[in-house]
Amino acid sequence: MSTHLVVRAGDLGAAAVLAVSRGGSLQLDDAALVPVRDGHERLRHVLEAGLPVYGTTTGAGAQSGVALGDDARAAQSASILLARQVGGPPWLTTPEVRAVLAVRLRTLLSGDSGAGPDLCRWIVSLLDAGVVPAVPRTAAGSAGEIVPLAHLFGHLAEDASPLRQAGLEPHLLGPKEGIALLAGVPVSTALAILRADDARLLLARSQVVAAAQVAVVGASRDPFEPWTGRGDDVLTGLLEELSRLSGPEPSPRHLQAPVSFRVVGPVLAQVSRDVARLDAAVERALSGVTDSPALRPGDDRGVVGTAGFHGLDLAASADAVTASVVHAASAGAARLHRMLDPRVTGLPAQLSADPGPQAGLVAVHKRAAGVVRGCQPVVSTAALAADTSLGQEDVQSAAVDATEATRRALEAWRDVLACELLGVHQATRLDPSRLESLTAPVRALLADVDAVLPAGTADRPWGRDVEALVGLLAEREEPGRT
Repeated sequence: MSTHLVVRAGDLGAAAVLAVSRGGSLQLDDAALVPVRDGHERLRHVLEAGLPVYGTTTGAGAQSGVALGDDARAAQSASILLARQVGGPPWLTTPEVRAVLAVRLRTLLSGDSGAGPDLCRWIVSLLDAGVVPAVPRTAAGSAGEIVPLAHLFGHLAEDASPLRQAGLEPHLLGPKEGIALLAGVPVSTALAILRADDARLLLARSQVVAAAQVAVVGASRDPFEPWTGRGDDVLTGLLEELSRLSGPEPSPRHLQAPVSFRVVGPVLAQVSRDVARLDAAVERALSGVTDSPALRPGDDRGVVGTAGFHGLDLAASADAVTASVVHAASAGAARLHRMLDPRVTGLPAQLSADPGPQAGLVAVHKRAAGVVRGCQPVVSTAALAADTSLGQEDVQSAAVDATEATRRALEAWRDVLACELLGVHQATRLDPSRLESLTAPVRALLADVDAVLPAGTADRPWGRDVEALVGLLAEREEPGRT
C-alpha cells in the first residue's frame, strides 16, 4: 500500500482519505504540525489567563455552567469520553473507521481545537498499527457526532493494556483534547467520501448495464441523441456516453421504447449532479471550522462556540444522493420488468427457457421490486429533530443517519443492477444472435458475467446468480473493461 505524505492539512483531502480507508498509510511532515503547535500554545495562554473553556474548565451540554475544580479539570479530557459511549452494534467496517480517523486528523491539523501534535501522531500510530476501534453505525442521536466519536477514542480514557499488547503506548490526553476529539462532523464527512466513491462506481456500471438493455431489446436510440441535453452539460455528456455504449440501431423494435428506457440519461444525470454536490459538501467540511469551541485565529482572548457540529450540508447532500439513487434503482427494476415482456423484447416470456413449465426470471424482478420498496422509508433524514440534553440540543442534522441511508440505497441499487444484468445475460443466451450488435464494452461486461455464472438458461436458484453479480459489480476494477 502507498504512503501519503502530509505537508499541510490540505494534503489530507478526499482522495487521501479514500487511500487510507483501503489500507494506505500517512506520513506527517513536521510542517503539517506548525498550525497545531500554534493552536496548542494559544490554548495554553487562554487557560493560564483563567478564561472559561467549554468542556475543559466547565462541564458540557446543560452542565456547561458548572465550573470544574483542579482535579476535575485534569481528568476532564478522559472522563468526557466515558459516559458518551452508549452505542452498540452494528459497527462501522474497517475501511469506514480508518476513513473517520483520517478525517479527524485532517480537522486537528487546522489548529482550531488547541490539541497538541502528539494527539495527531497518535492517530497516525493507530492507522499504522491497524487498530480498529468498534464504532457504532447507528443511533448517533446528538446534535453532533459525540456518540460514535466517544467510541472511536474511548480507548484513551480506559484500560490501555490491549493497546500495549499491540505494541502501542497510548497517548495521554491533554487539556481540551477530549472535547476536541468529540467535535465536528468527521464521521459523516468520512462516510460521505466513501459513499460518493461508491456512487461514482455504480454510476459507471449502470451506464453499461442500461446500454446493454437498450441494445438487447432493440430500443430506439433517439432519446440518447446528445442535442436533446441542450442546456445541461452533465446530461449531454451522459447521453454521449450512452450513445457510444449502446451503439446504433437502424431498425428499432418500436417507435418509442417504454419510459424507463427513454429516461436513462436524465435519471443518471441526476445521480451525477447529486454526487458532485456531496463532493462539494465534503470539501467544505474538510476545510471549514468544525470545532466547537474553536480558537480565534491569532488571538489569545479565548475560544468561541461554533455551529461546526451541525452537518446539515452533508446531511442534505447525502439525502439528495439517496433520493436520486433510489429513483435510479426504481427505473432499473422497471426496465427489468419490461425485459420479461415478449412484446417489448421479442424473446420468450419472462426470459424463460420454456415459458409455462419454467418460471424464468419473473421472481428475479420480484426481488428487485422488493429491494426498491425497502428503500422508500429512508429517502429523507435531514429534517428530523428531537429535544435532548435538557434543551441544550433541540435540533439535529442527522448527518450520520443520512450517510447510512445513502449506503443502504447504494446497496439496493447494486442489487437491482445485478438483477438487470442477469436479465441481459439471460436474454443473450436465449438468443445469441443479439450479441452481434453489442458494443465492445458491453461484450466485455457480459464476458465477465459468463465467468461467474453457470451455463444454461434453465430454471435454477437465481438468487445465487444475483449474489455473484452483486460481487462482480462491487469490484473496484471496472468490469466490462475495453
